[in-house]
Amino acid sequence: MSVLPIAFLFPGQGSQSVGMGKDLAEQYPIARHTFEEGDDVLGIKLSQLCVEGPEDQLRLTENTQPAILTVSVAAWRVLSEKGIKPTLAAGHSLGEYSAHVAAGTISFADAVRAVRNRGRYMQEAVPVGTGSMAAILGMSSENVAALCADAAQGQVCQPANINSPEQIVISGHTAAVERAAKLANERGAKRAKVLPVSAPFHCSLMKPAQERLALDLQALPFSTPAVPVICNVDAVAVNAADAAREALVRQVTGSVKWNQSMQWLIAQRVQTFIEVGPGKVLCGLMRQIDRSKKCLNVEDEASLKKTLEFAEPTS
Repeated sequence: MSVLPIAFLFPGQGSQSVGMGKDLAEQYPIARHTFEEGDDVLGIKLSQLCVEGPEDQLRLTENTQPAILTVSVAAWRVLSEKGIKPTLAAGHSLGEYSAHVAAGTISFADAVRAVRNRGRYMQEAVPVGTGSMAAILGMSSENVAALCADAAQGQVCQPANINSPEQIVISGHTAAVERAAKLANERGAKRAKVLPVSAPFHCSLMKPAQERLALDLQALPFSTPAVPVICNVDAVAVNAADAAREALVRQVTGSVKWNQSMQWLIAQRVQTFIEVGPGKVLCGLMRQIDRSKKCLNVEDEASLKKTLEFAEPTS
C-alpha cells in the first residue's frame, strides 16, 4: 500500500481533442458505459463528438465542458477499477466538477448537465468580441496584478488563471486585455499573447453566468466529499457539501489559483500526481511548479499502462 498521498488532477477547457476517450471506450466497458450515460443524460451524441468531431463543434464551450468531463470520469472509473484511488483531488476550472464526481460529492449525471449549462451561460454572459483573455509568461503574479490595474482604465482586466510561477492568464474587456498585453511586453514579460477563446472566463464579466449557475447548483444534491477536493478560488481543501457547491459558484468569476493549489498539495507531502482525462496540460504546469514531483497521466491505454506500472493499488 502506498504510504505517500496520491493526488488526481482533472483538466479543464483547452485540453480537448478529436478522438479523446476512444481508446478507453474500446478497451474498457466501464469507460464505454460512461460515454453512453453522458449521451443519455444530455440527449445528444456527446461520445460521437469526442471521438469523431467535427472540431469546430467540439470547441463550442457548451460541448467542450461536458465532453472533457465525460472523458475524465471515464478515465477515473477505469483507474478506480484497477484499484488506483486518490487521497486528494483537484481540477482546473471545469475540472473541479470532475474532481467532485471522483470524490462522490455530485453524481456524474448531475455534473454533466450542470457543466453543459455552465458552458452555455458563460458563452451567453458576454457578447462575442466584447471580452478576451491573454497569457502572460515570465512575470510574477504581483506584477501581473499591477499591470491589470493599470490597463483597466475603467474596464475589467483581472488575473483569471494563476497557472504556474511562469504563466498567468488574464481576462476582461478586449481593449483592456490588449492594453495589458502591450504593457506586459514593455515591462519585461517573456511573452504576452491574446488567446483564441470565445469568452472572458474567470472575471467579473461572468457575473450573469454565475447567477444562473448558482440557481442550478442550489437545486442539486451535494454530498460530503469522500476525499478532500482543492477548490480553485481559495486553493484549500473543501470537505463539506455546502462549501463544495459554494466554491463552484464563486469559481465562475473568481481566479483559478492553480499554482497555489499545487503548492498546497505539495505541502501535504504529495509526491505523485495523476492527470486524469484528455491531454497533459496539468503535467506541463507541474513541471513549471515543481520539477521534482512525479506527474503521470491517463487518457488512453498506453498512458494507463505506464501509470499502472508506477502507481500501486490503494485498496
